[in-house]
Amino acid sequence: MQQQKDEEQQDRAQTRAATPADLDDDTLAFVRRVFGLARAGDADELAMLLDHGLPPNLRNERGDSLLMLACYHGHLDAARVLLDHGADPEIMNDASQTPLAGAAFKGDLAVTTLLLERGASVDTAGPNGRTALMFAAMFNRTDIARLLLARGADPFRLDADGNSMLDAARKMGAADTMELLAAIINER
Repeated sequence: MQQQKDEEQQDRAQTRAATPADLDDDTLAFVRRVFGLARAGDADELAMLLDHGLPPNLRNERGDSLLMLACYHGHLDAARVLLDHGADPEIMNDASQTPLAGAAFKGDLAVTTLLLERGASVDTAGPNGRTALMFAAMFNRTDIARLLLARGADPFRLDADGNSMLDAARKMGAADTMELLAAIINER
C-alpha cells in the first residue's frame, strides 16, 4: 500500500506543469506559436501538430486551453479539430470559464452549437456560479440563450451571489434576453 502511494506521488511530481523557467527559449517560442495558432484559428496547422502528439488540452499561463482560445475567438474549424483530437470542453480557465461560456459571451452560435454537440455540459459553472446561459443573458445573446434553454439549461439557477439570469440581464441592460427570460418565468 505504501509503495503504491509513493509511486502515485512520484507520478504527480513528474507530471507537474512546467513553468516558463523550466523551458528553453526554443520551447517557449514553440508554445507561444501553438497558442497563436489556436487564437488565429489555423485548423490545418493545429491538426498536423495534434496528429504528431501535441496534447489537445494544453493550457497557457492563464489556464486557457487551446479549445478555449479557438472558441473565444470564433474559430469553428479549429475548435472542431481540437475536439476531434480529444480536447475536453469542460476545462475551465483560471477565471472559471469553460469554452461554452466563452462562446456564449462572444455570441458565437455556431461554436456554441458545436460544443453542445460534442459533450459540453449546458449548466457547468465555476465557483462564481455563472453558466453559459448567464453570459448569454448578460450580453443579450438571445439566439444562444434560446439554444441553451432548448438543450436543458436551467433558467432558474442562481450564481454564487444569489443572482438569477434575469437579474444578470437586467443589470447589464440586456432588454431582449430580459424579455425572453421573463416570458419563460411567467410560463411556469
